[in-house]
Amino acid sequence: MEAYSDFATVYDTFMDETPYEIWGDYVDGLIQKYGVSKAYSCEDVGSAENSGDLNSDDVDIQEALNEERNLVVELGCGTGSFTQIMKKKGYDIMGIDMSSDMLNIARNKAVKEGLDIMYLEQDMRELDLYCTAGTIVSVCDSVNYLLEDDDVIETFKLVNNFLFPKGVFIFDFNTLHKYRDVIGDATIAENRDDCSFIWDNYYHEDEHINEYDLTIFVREGAGKSAGDGAESAENGEDEADHDVIEDATTEEYDVNDGGLFRRFSETHYQRGYTLDEMKSFVKAAGMELVTVIDADTHEEPTEDSERIYVVARECGK
Repeated sequence: MEAYSDFATVYDTFMDETPYEIWGDYVDGLIQKYGVSKAYSCEDVGSAENSGDLNSDDVDIQEALNEERNLVVELGCGTGSFTQIMKKKGYDIMGIDMSSDMLNIARNKAVKEGLDIMYLEQDMRELDLYCTAGTIVSVCDSVNYLLEDDDVIETFKLVNNFLFPKGVFIFDFNTLHKYRDVIGDATIAENRDDCSFIWDNYYHEDEHINEYDLTIFVREGAGKSAGDGAESAENGEDEADHDVIEDATTEEYDVNDGGLFRRFSETHYQRGYTLDEMKSFVKAAGMELVTVIDADTHEEPTEDSERIYVVARECGK
């Protein structure tokens, strides 16, 4: 399994209509309702006035526990857009992704915004934190790029292992219904001034695997800043997903009146899951299922749900 490569340079361009702010507000609400982590603005700061009879060692221990309890970790953070939204809400958050190209963009964006965020290059199937975290999150269907049952279970077990006692894991996933019945064998195209893509989608019924071939054209020098004026041939997909790259190729084209364009192609794979499958993975990992929510309606999921939030709780290692 490989990570995003060339597509990282235009990822934010094609994701500029993704509702990260709305997702951030909703996940923030889930943390407040079900979790143990608090944002800085909500946290009682350990001070001489509220530490009571605790000695200095006890105060240090309590502060260390509070730091772990209030730490939020995002798996599959990509270019850091969601991580940075949560940081601005006051959370102590860390981003993890397996793509060095995506993480370099995330770090540059954080520096530009004046945000102190740690980003780690890791495969979520090999998650290794230096401490526990009160909340672990994964949005934008990153979990769907785990293509085998064992990969999902192993990842969830690691999440449970690194969760603070009674901490929560909040993640979303695209359903089997979405890949099979909504996206299907569709072609999606989008054109911008400095870049464009053609997305050929194929659904493999036997494996429940969604394959899509991306062909992307980027004007030289515009990959990191291309941005405005989208013209979408289809509005059914609101996110380009963090997924598996099987192959990537690049070529260059000289357009007489438009300069040099670079063409590259990548093949990505994701797997569709049912809600029952996700519930079984949570159980197999030793976590307690707290709630499941349709990501679009914020109501109880139905057979027509395309993306679902799952909240699970640590309940022993």
